[in-house]
Amino acid sequence: MPQFHYKARNGRGDMVTGQVEAGSADAVASQLFNSGITPIDIREVKEQRNLFEEFKRRLGASNPSLDDLILFCRQMYTLAKAGVPIIRAITGLAETSRNLVLSEALHQVRAELESGRELSIALSRYPAIFTPLMISMVRVGENTGQLDTAFLQLSQYLELERDTRNRVKAALRYPAFVLIAIGIAIGVINVFVIPAFAGVFRGMNLELPWQTRLLIGTSEFFVNWWQYMLVGFVLAVIGTRYYVKTEAGKYRWDKLKLRLPIVGSIILRATLSRFARSFAMSTRAGVPLIQALSVVAQAVDNDFVGERIRNMRNGIERGDSLTRTAAASAMFTPLVLQMMSVGEETGAVDDMMEEVAGFYEREVDYDLKNLSSAIEPILIIAIGIMVLILALGVFLPMWDLTQLARR
Repeated sequence: MPQFHYKARNGRGDMVTGQVEAGSADAVASQLFNSGITPIDIREVKEQRNLFEEFKRRLGASNPSLDDLILFCRQMYTLAKAGVPIIRAITGLAETSRNLVLSEALHQVRAELESGRELSIALSRYPAIFTPLMISMVRVGENTGQLDTAFLQLSQYLELERDTRNRVKAALRYPAFVLIAIGIAIGVINVFVIPAFAGVFRGMNLELPWQTRLLIGTSEFFVNWWQYMLVGFVLAVIGTRYYVKTEAGKYRWDKLKLRLPIVGSIILRATLSRFARSFAMSTRAGVPLIQALSVVAQAVDNDFVGERIRNMRNGIERGDSLTRTAAASAMFTPLVLQMMSVGEETGAVDDMMEEVAGFYEREVDYDLKNLSSAIEPILIIAIGIMVLILALGVFLPMWDLTQLARR
């Protein structure tokens, strides 16, 4: 806990100074007032740290992963269910957390709790770590006295989210590796292999076929301009990453991802599964429908889909039904819309949205299992075309040289 240096006056009006350990300056003031001392100035004592140790500590700092958040929610569920006071629970988790950023955030959350703020308000001060969905669920758990249930539902949701992301990464790992290997092979061939053959071909005094001229021209371009190509590639990557972080850039990138061939439909259904699962969890916890849609629009992690969800919220505010606004968004299949309609009619929207989430998750899982088999023919054709041009470009001049020697 941080140390605070204070100046105060006792009951006789004498100036007293000292140092005390507490969670915040407000906590120090409360301790002094309870001791009959009136504080005048309270300042936190900055800890003197070794510069090398501070550098190593900052170098290893990174935002918590899904595994860190799942562990945090699971531990909070266990501690809250066991009746451990919330400040004591947060203190213990802050001291034992493996992630530095999460640990420091929890220390600040504890200070906020000691000053009288609610847990949801304290967590909302760290939007880079705790999503709006998590904050909303914690707020509902505080208001209903079921904070342990809220953390249990959050841990289950985050576990499903982690599993979906891992399946997507595993399915895309093989195609990405093949594409990288093709790129490296093209670079090596153009920079080292073809220039060696080009010197031989020039001494033949033969008319080279177009495949060979294409290879030699491409190779000369690589050899003469590779420095500029490398600088241009690096600048393009940096510029693209900067643009994607802007509001307009992120919206366009999220929209483009959904239109990519083969993987676009998988990303869309995974996003809709995340929407349905988080929406069902929010409504089941008692979050009002309008507020639930607002929270879920930020939780789907896709600005394009989030805008469609906000349009659904606006339609409900105008008096339309959930099914009608969902149909107007043009994101859901007729089967899913029918399930939503049944949920509205029976008053079990949360159960139907759980079914919708399961429906999309099964489709995503099936498509991911067949993704490699769908991409493999495209990769094979691309490699075959590259090998064919390379073989024709190298061996056709040799064939002509052989025919000339026979004559």
